[in-house]
Amino acid sequence: MAMYKIGGKAIDGNNENFQKALEWCHGKERPLCLCVHPPIEMYVAKVSGKFYIKRMPNTGMQHASTCDSYEPPAELSGLGQVMGTAIQENAEEGVTALKFDFSLSKVGGRAAPIAGDGSADSVKSDGSKLTLRAVLHYLWEEAGFNKWYPAMADKRNWRVIRRHLLHAAETKMVKGGGLADILYIPEMFFEDRSDEIAARRLQLLSKVATANKGQRKLMILIGELKDMGPGRYGYKMVIKHVPGYAFAMDEEIYKRLNKRFARELGLWNTDEENKLHLMVIATFSVSDTGAAQIEEASLMITTANWIPFENHFENILLESLTKANRRFIKGLRYNLAENRPMATVVVNDTQEGPTAMYVVLASSSGDYRTALDEMTAESELPSWIWRADEPMPALP
Repeated sequence: MAMYKIGGKAIDGNNENFQKALEWCHGKERPLCLCVHPPIEMYVAKVSGKFYIKRMPNTGMQHASTCDSYEPPAELSGLGQVMGTAIQENAEEGVTALKFDFSLSKVGGRAAPIAGDGSADSVKSDGSKLTLRAVLHYLWEEAGFNKWYPAMADKRNWRVIRRHLLHAAETKMVKGGGLADILYIPEMFFEDRSDEIAARRLQLLSKVATANKGQRKLMILIGELKDMGPGRYGYKMVIKHVPGYAFAMDEEIYKRLNKRFARELGLWNTDEENKLHLMVIATFSVSDTGAAQIEEASLMITTANWIPFENHFENILLESLTKANRRFIKGLRYNLAENRPMATVVVNDTQEGPTAMYVVLASSSGDYRTALDEMTAESELPSWIWRADEPMPALP
């Protein structure tokens, strides 16, 4: 548990008076993280009446690698491309402004694009605005679900995932409004509470329900995919924990989703043990009859422990690290094009400090390998590289 200095006294996050200390500190002084010497300034944010201690922008690398506030160099993942431009943190006000490259409204029958259409590098590499996938990656990282240490085993389920994602969205602003206000993350479903759960969903979605004519407001869905295929009319997406309520989509979006995310869908479909989770983030509209229509969508596959990965070899590496009881942070791609290298994982329990681990597919181009060589040469962290057409090296 991290130790902090507040009001001249040391206190840990498990202390029964920690909330009172943060409340006293809020807007008055900067708490200090004592993971290193000299200590590092933090700040306090107030979210839904509760106080949270937060890392100051661009200070993650200054914390001890075992500290909860540690983060690897942003340039080793897609975060470095969007931080400070598409993601702008304001520690004074305790909020973060996000810029999206997708619309939160739709006019008439105009078709919306699919997130990351076509070729492997077609997810936009523009760092000034976040794609749908980048929003999901950001909230996932803010919620801490790209991190793992042994004590987390058996501690994650949909209730936990939902709670932390909603908390991560609380202080995020987009186009002058709160991200949490336009976010729909389904509750964990219980049969004996199905009516009250459905009533809350109806109340939430009614905020954007409108007739098909004119401009329609959109909401953002984050959920786990259960099924996707033909419906009675057109196609539909079925989300876990939302029985009896499907999200409609037209044939064009259905076909393009299958094309763009063939790799993720293939990994999910061949998961005989049903361990993997296939996450959906989508914008959707709601008609005045209460029917939901997907407008734009993106997919992200995760391990049984809800850690995102990009391919079969990354999954093998994550499973090996988990079984070996290692501590690590999974790099997320955000807007970064898939033909650009990034660190797959940073392990933060190695003796000489954190180590960046890379997985290089046999199909990687010469340009990719050259860029990887430049990245590892310039990085502050030592590198471990697994070229996937060879046996996996010993873990560092």
